[in-house]
Amino acid sequence: MYDRRFFQTKLGQAAIASVAAMALFVALSGQMHATPAMAATVACQQVELA
Repeated sequence: MYDRRFFQTKLGQAAIASVAAMALFVALSGQMHATPAMAATVACQQVELA
């Protein structure tokens, strides 16, 4: 797989940061629950695409 030298490079550190960000996103998005009342309070415009 990967050894320690890879994770000491800039590419390896970017890979670690990317995996950590994805894990954090999954953890936080699993805690969010959208309700119909919450959707009704958000003001947005609807546009019809042809």
